[in-house]
Amino acid sequence: MPVQLNQKERMLLQDQQNHEQLCIQKYNKYANETQCPQLKQLFQTHASHEQQHYDTLGQILSGQAPSINQGQQAQGQVQQNQMSGLQSPTSSKGYNQDDATMANDMLTTEKYISGTYDTSIFECRDSNIRQALNHIQKEEQQHGEDLYNYMQAHGMYNTQA
Repeated sequence: MPVQLNQKERMLLQDQQNHEQLCIQKYNKYANETQCPQLKQLFQTHASHEQQHYDTLGQILSGQAPSINQGQQAQGQVQQNQMSGLQSPTSSKGYNQDDATMANDMLTTEKYISGTYDTSIFECRDSNIRQALNHIQKEEQQHGEDLYNYMQAHGMYNTQA
């Protein structure tokens, strides 16, 4: 079923697609620069998710109904399970400062992008589009949780007062 977007919806979705493109670029760049194999895997996995988000937004912008199929959901669950291994504590001393900076940058980016999805979700008239955007936002929040857990486990994010 074709999707008809108004000007505001189109503008918001184009902004979201630009955000996703930036995430893809940053995750790929950081995956090549990090010293930690676990962080490299995390960045690569998130880059793949961001590419899916970018593609879904492109599908909507081209007038096609969004499809969040079971395969993507199953793939997301498998990748989420893989990420759980990153949460195991390691030495809280001696982390690479460049890795910490990259992880912090991506956590900050994910926080921002997750928030921008709120506006897009509320501004879309079509419930299928809202559901697709909500699905993407949940994955963005999971990315933030993955990064937070990695940082905390490696002594990069101290929540003690």
